[in-house]
Amino acid sequence: MTLLTLCLRPSSSHTFIINRISSILSPTFLPRIAHFGNMSSYEDCKKAAAYAAVNHHVNDNQVIGIGSGSTIAYAVERLAQRVEEEKLTVKCVPTSFQSRQLIMHANLPLSDLERTPELDISIDGADEVDNQLNCIKGGGACQFQEKIVASCAKDFIIIADYRKDSENLGQKWKRGVPIEVLPVAYRPVKLKIEAMLGGVAKLRMAEYKAGPIVTDNGNFVLDWLFEEHADWVEVNTAIKLIPGVVETGLFLNLAKVAYFGNADGTVKVRKAPGVQNCC
Repeated sequence: MTLLTLCLRPSSSHTFIINRISSILSPTFLPRIAHFGNMSSYEDCKKAAAYAAVNHHVNDNQVIGIGSGSTIAYAVERLAQRVEEEKLTVKCVPTSFQSRQLIMHANLPLSDLERTPELDISIDGADEVDNQLNCIKGGGACQFQEKIVASCAKDFIIIADYRKDSENLGQKWKRGVPIEVLPVAYRPVKLKIEAMLGGVAKLRMAEYKAGPIVTDNGNFVLDWLFEEHADWVEVNTAIKLIPGVVETGLFLNLAKVAYFGNADGTVKVRKAPGVQNCC
């Protein structure tokens, strides 16, 4: 097993250097470190993680899924730099209105799942990532399309700042599991989840409009504030079997690798259990 140290050399070409260092590590925790200098804010941490992932995983002639959220903006920024500098040929598949706008603003080639249903990689953020790389996603209410795109990719890559790195789901993220539901069914779905699994399922309300948040697909979002659960696969299956549920924000057994930007300027990289090579 190896420990990879990733460093950005300050040159015009942003050459990405990977040094292999022999090490004996647990298969569930394989960090790789990237040095970006001192991090002055959470945004710097997000940027470091995004740049490291794009530098390491993006190659010529790839179809790339572009996730949603604040961290993804930095991934698109770095992808656009590399496409221009290295004359890369890529196609980008968005997961939301926001990511589509990011792709277009960066003048990157836009595609979709109808034209390119098989992706090489998909890069996305997360609200929380556990020690198995299971994720809670959907703080931005885009989890349905994000999960579809992630499932179409050979490698699903998570980027986040260190606050999202957790041992167990719910340890740090306290806003619950987002569940996209049909508007007509939100009330019965809420009651069934609470009766079956405990906790509280709250309809997410909009901040700048009257009424609830409406997803890109025209649906509502329930945020399930859960009690402690060990078997997330069982929980996810139970929720999805409720009529009216479109998709959950539990991303289980999907991510291959996760990049976490740290406050000290490093980027920790963790692989999912059993993953030897990614991209």
